[in-house]
Amino acid sequence: MAVVLRGGITGGFLHQRRDTSSVITRRISSVKTAGGGINPTVAVERATWLPGLDPPPYLNGKLAGDYGFDPLGLGEDPESLKWYVQAELVHSRFAMLGVAGILFTDLLRTTGIRNLPVWYEAGAVKFDFASTKTLIVVQFLLMGFAETKRYVDYVSPGSQAKEGSFFFGLEASLEGLEPGYPGGPLLNPLGLAKDIKNAHDWKLKEIKNGRLAMMAMLGFFVQASVTHTGPIDNLVEHLSNPWHKTIIQTLFTSTS
Repeated sequence: MAVVLRGGITGGFLHQRRDTSSVITRRISSVKTAGGGINPTVAVERATWLPGLDPPPYLNGKLAGDYGFDPLGLGEDPESLKWYVQAELVHSRFAMLGVAGILFTDLLRTTGIRNLPVWYEAGAVKFDFASTKTLIVVQFLLMGFAETKRYVDYVSPGSQAKEGSFFFGLEASLEGLEPGYPGGPLLNPLGLAKDIKNAHDWKLKEIKNGRLAMMAMLGFFVQASVTHTGPIDNLVEHLSNPWHKTIIQTLFTSTS
């Protein structure tokens, strides 16, 4: 009889379940049988975003960070699923950079180290070294080039690591591990995931932190809209009076 561990061993209870269609077999040496011996193979239920929910068949757990979450069925088509995986990865990386940049500059601003605008007003700042139109054109050219190369590598994996695919031999700095993970000394200077086939843990850490960063960015947007201040100001205000300066009081005050 298969032993099913729900969400890990919680409270020391082991549950029996007849339907083992969504159960993955793993080796666990620390689980003892009733006779006192070691049972090397137990069935462990796959972790899902909602405990007890059977994930859709096209989300089989092979993707990094796959917890069966697709309530709208957007990934039913295999080609669409590949594109959504890349889209989430790129948005995660942009969000992580955005969160780090907002918190760092906001910390410099609130401590008085640098005279910087609050993050949501930074785009209106005029720079002496170039006009706003020039900066927009340069950004479009650089971002357009990078996104075009990324799309070409998505369509033809590994093509952007071939000789002659970049200017000045920059393709030598890329390894073309797989779409979304160009690697090489340029984008993987520490060599954390040179063997992309065995880099699942690194992928999982990245996508988890990326999803957290996207939620943080959403929080920053709401904060800016409601309080008209930066996240560090909000944090300092909350810490000054934790029981009365919370998100609940702030939202009720802003709507009243």
